[in-house]
Amino acid sequence: MDRNALALAMLVGVAGFPLFRHLTGILPPMIFLMLFFTFCKINPADLRLRAWHWVVLSCQLLLGVGTYYGVMAIGDWVLAMGDGLWAIGENDWRIIAQGLMLCLIMPTASAAAIIAGKLGGSIQNLTSFTLLSNIATAIFVPLFFPVVNPEAGIEFTTAFLTILKRITPLLICPFLAAWGLRIGYNLYYRYRGSQKQFSLNKTWASMPFYIWIVTLVVLMADLTYTLVHQEYSWWTIGVLCVGSLLTCVLQFMLGKYIGMRLPAATRGEDYRDVLINPEAANYTMAQVSRITAGQAFGQKNTTLAIWMAQVYLLPVVSMAPAAYIIWQNIFNSIQLSIAGRRSNKKGA
Repeated sequence: MDRNALALAMLVGVAGFPLFRHLTGILPPMIFLMLFFTFCKINPADLRLRAWHWVVLSCQLLLGVGTYYGVMAIGDWVLAMGDGLWAIGENDWRIIAQGLMLCLIMPTASAAAIIAGKLGGSIQNLTSFTLLSNIATAIFVPLFFPVVNPEAGIEFTTAFLTILKRITPLLICPFLAAWGLRIGYNLYYRYRGSQKQFSLNKTWASMPFYIWIVTLVVLMADLTYTLVHQEYSWWTIGVLCVGSLLTCVLQFMLGKYIGMRLPAATRGEDYRDVLINPEAANYTMAQVSRITAGQAFGQKNTTLAIWMAQVYLLPVVSMAPAAYIIWQNIFNSIQLSIAGRRSNKKGA
């Protein structure tokens, strides 16, 4: 059931968008709960930065900047050839450049750890990177977006604090709440003379994935409504959608390559991966890192990206990260299906 759940949620969201789009108000508390249960699995002492974290983060930012300037250069070259050859103007090239750039520099999605856990990745290593990439984005965007869109008049401190304000309730607060619960629980039992340690039972540990399914239905409904009522050129929308697909595949594949080349640690050092996520027991540490880095690079915080496009760039640019929602969940659905078939073969 789990391996088909993402695809089913997407279909339900698209088919029922007139109803489900009105439920966007439930998204913040749903995301908070989803992350709270995920972070409850992790002992903060197990969080540490790895070599692949810095490589993925550097590639994420450099590819974003390089793609922006590359697309703008192609646009200048095409326009210099004559308007009669292409039904696309300078502003369209700017929209495409900003959209593809945004697909690349978007930070890692809060839900990435959930999918990585289902696939056999390292939940704690991905959580470490999620925190790192979101904070790095809060610093990078106010520095680079004034170059991309000078008309917006972006001031670094204001933009940094605004982005941080959006990240904190849905990323930092669930982490602190889960950490506080763990510390309080352990202190209480030590006070009573017991060595009992905090841990989620199997039912609660599975909750984040099912909360994400409900969240995805609402996100797809909202995206479908936006596409149905968009007022921009379908040519531009089409290029943004195809471009976001290409960036999605590139980032998942490149992340997997980096993770395989730079394993997080030896199995002995990071054996708690198996304690936190039993699915990791089926893989070597290099394979665990491959899965983890792939999700870290490829699964994006599209909600934050859509907001950034609407506030700091041109509103139509938000169609690129909006389409990315579809591509990354199709990719994840395929990965879950393949992992499910492998698991069934091993159990047979």
